[in-house]
Amino acid sequence: MRCGKMAAPPPPPAGAAGAWGGVRRRCRRLLYWVPVLFISSILCWSYYAYVTQLCLLTMTNIGEKVVCLVAYHIFFMLFVWSYWKTIFTLPMNPSKEFHLSYSDKESLEREPRGESQQEVLRRAAKDLPIYTRTMSGAIRYCDRCHLVKPDRCHHCSVCDKCILKMDHHCPWVNNCVGFSNYKFFLLFLAYSLLYCLFIAATDLQYFIKFWTNGLPDTQAKFHIMFLFFAAAMFSVSLSSLFGYHCWLVSKNKSTLEVFRAPIFRHRTDKNGFSLGFSKNLRQVFGDEKKYWLLPVFSSLGDGCSFPTCLVNQDPEQASTPGGLNSTSKNENHLFPAKPLRDSQSHLLTDTPSWSETSAKAEKGKVGMSNPALTMENET
Repeated sequence: MRCGKMAAPPPPPAGAAGAWGGVRRRCRRLLYWVPVLFISSILCWSYYAYVTQLCLLTMTNIGEKVVCLVAYHIFFMLFVWSYWKTIFTLPMNPSKEFHLSYSDKESLEREPRGESQQEVLRRAAKDLPIYTRTMSGAIRYCDRCHLVKPDRCHHCSVCDKCILKMDHHCPWVNNCVGFSNYKFFLLFLAYSLLYCLFIAATDLQYFIKFWTNGLPDTQAKFHIMFLFFAAAMFSVSLSSLFGYHCWLVSKNKSTLEVFRAPIFRHRTDKNGFSLGFSKNLRQVFGDEKKYWLLPVFSSLGDGCSFPTCLVNQDPEQASTPGGLNSTSKNENHLFPAKPLRDSQSHLLTDTPSWSETSAKAEKGKVGMSNPALTMENET
């Protein structure tokens, strides 16, 4: 018998590695649904506990029973409807005009980092309605999606794509909250809060009877106790979250913009997209008030362009922040001459609300600099 070196095991075939990667991705996707299943199971149990154990088996007054059942089902329907729309509304991605052409991609890969790459990005972005920049003053570019990022657009590492007006990725809905479903998310928070408050309010007297031994010792007794505890606990957390997002809407900010204020050509401005409370509200909920409380899409615009108090919308001039015109040769096409989409432009026509931000725009005219654009990949 000969002794010698043990041969190294052959590497696994490429197909096996790819199959294993696919299995891991599928398992990860299934895990992402765990929080949604948890919320759904709590919702199903609360329905059984409230309708069957509290209303049908515990309440003795027929009038109280009917009123509670009707009101409960209204809140339940609106809660489920808005939650469903938040989960299954696909996030919107930048349109084709923001993607680099094949020739621009080749130029970007071929050219060394520096002025040549800056020129490629300038050429790609010169006609696009974008006004924000990176911290170094560069055009916001995503090297994973190969596109120039529209204003307020960010790359989601979970979804692995750029999301228009991204607010955050919410594990409780297993979806990105952005332009396409932000209204649904707000209504989901509102109706879930009302749902919990209604349950806690109507269950309170029976919860007190539980502690004073005023209820018979049945199965309903324990459902009533845990139902009140769950409703009160969720009410506290939902009220703070809903209040926070109401403040965001009033200021026309996203969660990401609170942590990192948008950067315009001349400066960082945390209120650059705020047009006043009324217009900020309409930008999310739309112009027709009859749709405001319903989980149907009514937000203004296309998610790719947004009116800003720092941009002069004079059609005779180039659209530059603070109403400045690019006169020097080096400043040509730093900001697009293309105006905002028509669906957004009408937000700027109301003079009284616009006057709130005109003073800030006038102050911004002094001492504006024009930082050199450098290539910066931002995810």
